[in-house]
Amino acid sequence: MTTTKADWAQSSPTTPAEWLTRAAEVSALLAVDAVERDREGKTPHAEVRLLKDSGLVTLLGPTRHGGGGQDWPTAYRVVREVAKADGSIGQLLGYHYLWFWAARLVGTSEQIEAVEELATTNRLFFGGAVNPRDADVTIRDEGDTIVYNGHKSFSTGSKVSDLTVLEGVLEGTDKHIFAIVPSDIDGLTFHDDWDNIGQRLTESGGVTISDVRVPWASAAGYVDKEFTPRVYNTLNVPTIQLVFVNFYLGIARGALETARTYTAQKSRSWLHGGHERAVDEPYVLDIYGDFTAKLWAVEALADQVAQEGLAIHQSPDLVTERERGVHEVRVAAVKARATEVALEVTAGVFEVTGARSTAAREGLDRFWRNVRTHTLHDPVAYKRREVGVFVLRDEVPEPTWYS
Repeated sequence: MTTTKADWAQSSPTTPAEWLTRAAEVSALLAVDAVERDREGKTPHAEVRLLKDSGLVTLLGPTRHGGGGQDWPTAYRVVREVAKADGSIGQLLGYHYLWFWAARLVGTSEQIEAVEELATTNRLFFGGAVNPRDADVTIRDEGDTIVYNGHKSFSTGSKVSDLTVLEGVLEGTDKHIFAIVPSDIDGLTFHDDWDNIGQRLTESGGVTISDVRVPWASAAGYVDKEFTPRVYNTLNVPTIQLVFVNFYLGIARGALETARTYTAQKSRSWLHGGHERAVDEPYVLDIYGDFTAKLWAVEALADQVAQEGLAIHQSPDLVTERERGVHEVRVAAVKARATEVALEVTAGVFEVTGARSTAAREGLDRFWRNVRTHTLHDPVAYKRREVGVFVLRDEVPEPTWYS
């Protein structure tokens, strides 16, 4: 796979439109051999290098450090565009953006500056070993340092990351502590046990954390071993859930566009339908019209919810619990709709491509496998429940790892 373009080294995008154009260029390169790479399931070192070379990893970084200085609505659109060609790489990029932002969510001003300068200047790639369904990683206080020990069954980004976000609970307390460490630090062991039907290139296998030592000064948000909470600390969940929404929509869009090309170039009309071309079949036109309308609608909702969240990200010290809760409800609503539409589209495209489109060489199944795998991250019924509780009882969800 060709991973560079000569003009990328000459100039960097400066506007949202230019960043989306850059994302489209990356997406086009990823699409060339997406089927083969999905089948092989190799660690995506070249694909992450492409994200770095294109500058997409610096999208949210400060311009003073060579970053794009862009906002979350643009980041979501970039994730959607990349996921159109390769859902795994779209997920990796979206998780990178979330973990890059982790310093702003919980860190001190000094920590934020240090992390963003380091990561942006060097185009470092983030992964995260934070899975709340597993037992908490334990943290031992050793004076000037804290020591992490435990295991996480999922660690998206693992072996392709430069930095890994850790999270655990300080022994004898209820204090949760985030820290960012080099991915090659002694004590981190990434396992080659990601063997799922979809999102095969996300390097989401388990990790064992053994005596990973971190200075107290690197404990995110802690000053003199104490943490001062604020509402903005809890924005990690709606932020990452919108990342999910956008790579689901990107995958669905990729499925529909791939199917469209197949229908136009390869599909045969039904021999009893009375039409010479598949593109003239009434039922084919109906299904494409239906799927397109549904995707347009949920894409518009996703963009609107992203814009609603922008004010929160721009004024992190002013957001109230109610504002945060209402935003989470809106995210839950679009997450539910994106899940349903993405599953419908990625499974339904076979109705308009025909039996021969199921050939392994076409790879059309990868879109459904990718969506089906990740949409099981947390039950969509509980997202609809959040919306229902808000509508009927005017209650917003309490912040949790999933709400």
